[in-house]
Amino acid sequence: MSGEINATSSFFRKDEEVILSMEKVGMTFQGKQTVRALDNITLDVHNGEFIGILGPSGCGKTTLLSIIAGIYPPTDGLAQMEGQNITGMDWRRALIFQTPTLYPWKSVYENIAFGPRMRKLPSKLIDERVKKYIELVGLTEFTEAKPYELSGGMKQRTALARALVNEPSLILMDEPLGALDAFTRANMQVLVRDIWRKTKLTAILITHDVDEAIALCSRVIVLSDRPGRILSMFDVMLSNPLMGNPKDDEVFASSEYMSLRRKILNMISN
Repeated sequence: MSGEINATSSFFRKDEEVILSMEKVGMTFQGKQTVRALDNITLDVHNGEFIGILGPSGCGKTTLLSIIAGIYPPTDGLAQMEGQNITGMDWRRALIFQTPTLYPWKSVYENIAFGPRMRKLPSKLIDERVKKYIELVGLTEFTEAKPYELSGGMKQRTALARALVNEPSLILMDEPLGALDAFTRANMQVLVRDIWRKTKLTAILITHDVDEAIALCSRVIVLSDRPGRILSMFDVMLSNPLMGNPKDDEVFASSEYMSLRRKILNMISN
């Protein structure tokens, strides 16, 4: 089964190279109880895609993201990044969590510069990149601020810039907007959508919010209850007509949007 919302332009093309490949990936946790978290996940992610992963609580969404990040290997199948087996964490796969993991004693600038400095990039390049991404996330006036001086949205903007500054091949987001209030979350969704379009980055988003997935992503994947299996994939280029459209409500009220939303909700609730 598949669904599609028509776009006004084709920002993403399926003929782009495959950046991430998963073949029959499964994950079983051994402990006091044996838990089968994921089963038979086969997925290709193309360069420039924005993948949203939805599913009921406990279906293995975060486990899947952790395998892609290299936090632990799958117990079954094969996960590859740019043709190489994923064997551990790597700067090319940047993680953003629901709670921003910032160093409280470092300024916004220093938090963002930390990764490139650990990679021993040239100082001039670090400065150029940090300033570029501070401007991109709209924090130019808060360069020297400490995390405790920032709002929740500003902290998450800093975390986003810190992930982007290394210019990774893949951004992995585990419900990064889930802890924000509704107004800040809506603004951050617009920012993330805008950054994806400007940078042409490849991203995978874990979310419980169906509307967020449809509004942000180029493809939405729905997982079953545990063990998580892929139930369906939907091509969703709603990001294009939403981009710069002052009448977002018209898009969200469209019959195409409502139909897709209903299909996904029915899958998750059944």
